[in-house]
Amino acid sequence: MRIISKARLRESWETPGHEDSEGPMRAWHTHVSHRSIAWPTWADVKMDFGSASLVGNCVVFNIGGNKYRLVTRILYRSQKVFVLRMMTHTEYNEGQWKQDCGCFAPPPSKPARDSTIGRARRNKRGA
Repeated sequence: MRIISKARLRESWETPGHEDSEGPMRAWHTHVSHRSIAWPTWADVKMDFGSASLVGNCVVFNIGGNKYRLVTRILYRSQKVFVLRMMTHTEYNEGQWKQDCGCFAPPPSKPARDSTIGRARRNKRGA
């Protein structure tokens, strides 16, 4: 799996008061980004991380013995894990993150192809 982005994880563990999350976050990153890990479906994630939860379009991992929650969006087809937010269990229980992370928003759609680009290419070839 490709994790996007490790910098967001680093920002989380460098936040004052969250320094103890560095070890567990690094361990999670090392495991998930290993070349042998592939998650074609939610069931595969659940097999690797039994305590993971599906919340709308987000997958939430328990990190550091349930002290932290890592909210991600997984694109199974492209094998990418987007790190959205890391928070304490207390922050997680407040629930504001669901709106902030867009967990219940529809997944992004493919951008419409600009027909003027195709037309310009055809005109260039015909010239």
